[in-house]
Amino acid sequence: MTLPSSVLAQAGGKRVKVGVLTDMSGFASDANGKGSVTAAQLAAEEFASQLPGWTIEVVFADHQNKPDIGASIARRWIENEGVNAIFDVPVSSVALAVSEVTRNSNALFIGSGPGSTELTGAKCSPHTIHWTYDTWSLARGTAKAVTEAGNKRWFFLTADYAFGHALERDASELVKASGGTVVGAVRHPINTSDFSSFLLQAQASNSEVIALANAVGDTINSIKQASEFNITAGKQKLVALLLQLTDVHSLGLKTAQGLYLTQPFYWDMNAGTRAFSDRFMAKDGRRPTDVQAGVYSSLIHYLKAVRKTDSSNADAVVAAMKDMPTDDPLFGRGAIRKDGRVIHDMYVMQVKTPAESKGPWDYFKLVSTIPAADAFRPEDQGGCPLVKA
Repeated sequence: MTLPSSVLAQAGGKRVKVGVLTDMSGFASDANGKGSVTAAQLAAEEFASQLPGWTIEVVFADHQNKPDIGASIARRWIENEGVNAIFDVPVSSVALAVSEVTRNSNALFIGSGPGSTELTGAKCSPHTIHWTYDTWSLARGTAKAVTEAGNKRWFFLTADYAFGHALERDASELVKASGGTVVGAVRHPINTSDFSSFLLQAQASNSEVIALANAVGDTINSIKQASEFNITAGKQKLVALLLQLTDVHSLGLKTAQGLYLTQPFYWDMNAGTRAFSDRFMAKDGRRPTDVQAGVYSSLIHYLKAVRKTDSSNADAVVAAMKDMPTDDPLFGRGAIRKDGRVIHDMYVMQVKTPAESKGPWDYFKLVSTIPAADAFRPEDQGGCPLVKA
């Protein structure tokens, strides 16, 4: 289903049309969804004066977390509706399908929502940019930090789709490289409501860490039920390898306190992130997640490339995007590599206790910073043909 479009910046005769393809109604809608559309609208509105002679149009649609639906919308947008670039696309299986649609088209895919490293690995595309995070960067932060703190025996509770598989794989490699061992794993269907059998298997593993290699609604439900079963009342630690701001808001600090997470963006990091988050909150009613911030940041960089080339041609724009350093108040300075991976600093954080929080959305405290050069998988290890070329 494609939702109504809005012409957000009408400046002249040329037009650039961008589509936000997201989860508007399912388990990822809280962290992405309407907020991702808000972020794109903000970027278009704020950049309009810097792109004279151009109209910026934003359309958005719900892919319903289904690869076939996502690919169908992307194809229709490009072939029939003149969309030049597609943004967000949570759920890695959908993102991989969209990446294939844009591969040989005159359109770009700039993903903020997905996590699979395959997007910049063996399945990389000259028309795909991966912006916010990926499974390797999440593991590089949380798994490494928790293992090096002395928690050596890991058991994975993993969502059974592309993102979950990649997150388990990348975290397992980092655990082993940090001196730990993986004692077992269990996989659950996406969008699961009952985690009891999976959590009991994790509890019976006698691991020191139960690692959640899942996301958004699945992460919320698994943490809630682990708390209800008092699983972490003993020696086992619960680790969420991907934890969103909205997840913690839903869980509450009493349940989520103490959890470690890795983020590329937090709304209260500095004056620049707070200023953007205030503008976002005025439109959306709450603070942005990192993936919503990624939609804004990636669209701003895309529009800079449109301005530089005075074109919406995919090859010209992606070349300009890779040629220019990324630089904005939300993610700081970075770069786009040949494989399409955007590199920037990542941050290991911990969820505050109720006593530490000063109010709504004051949920995270900084533990350490991972420099951009160390935060993502080395370019020569991903198997991307664009790098070999």
